[in-house]
Amino acid sequence: MTESSRIACLGGVYNNYLALEAALSDARRRGVDEIYCLGDMGAFGPHPDRVFPLLHDANVLCVQGNYDDSIGNQLDDCQCGYTDPRDNYFAQISYDYTLRNTSDDNRRFLRNLPQQRRLRLGDLDALLFHGSPRRVNEFLWSSTTSTAFLNSLADTCQADVLVGTHTGIKWRRKLSRDRHFVNVGCLGRPENDGRTNVWYALIAANAVDVEVEFVPVEYDHQRLAREMSEEQLPDEFIATVLTGWWTTCLEILPAKERQAGVR
Repeated sequence: MTESSRIACLGGVYNNYLALEAALSDARRRGVDEIYCLGDMGAFGPHPDRVFPLLHDANVLCVQGNYDDSIGNQLDDCQCGYTDPRDNYFAQISYDYTLRNTSDDNRRFLRNLPQQRRLRLGDLDALLFHGSPRRVNEFLWSSTTSTAFLNSLADTCQADVLVGTHTGIKWRRKLSRDRHFVNVGCLGRPENDGRTNVWYALIAANAVDVEVEFVPVEYDHQRLAREMSEEQLPDEFIATVLTGWWTTCLEILPAKERQAGVR
């Protein structure tokens, strides 16, 4: 089991190689012990194959998200977990583009990723995953996920620190007996708050607590939008990159998270 005292966790890259490059540079500058990617390398953005050299060169340790499982095994859809027809319509466009533009070697890499990673974070046992420890595409939202449920997950998994992504919105919660849950947010698109930056998380263990810092990442979002347009990706995706407001996947948001993003 890997032992670390301070790690960087990235989630939901969504083909945004420009934000990934900026986040990796920032994490290295901060001197973290390890960098982890919690899945969904593809989706939404342009040029899927530009993500993988960056991950490999930085020795990023990855887990498999729903998108990675689908792309790696060339399934019919992204297994994203949406129920709204409009969300599924745009998800299919994104998935078909990413599958079409991901090389055989990179599909093989995605296919062979583990769905979870365990590590020793200081004196604590940490479990890293994509959606939840029980289902890769489970949405765990701050407003609808009870502390009792998270404590139950920690008990079942025998972990002190649970770390995931998938929702696209960062949050954390301290649980009982000094245990913690962290959603690290995502690098692939803004957080539906009218800002164009994206996010990753620094997680460190000290003698008495777990410290979590959510780090904003500025990148050349104008360039990403141009490349998305050149690749004929939907205007709705491009608008999100340029404005910081979601135009798709809104139906999956619980009321509180949706209200936080109301303009």
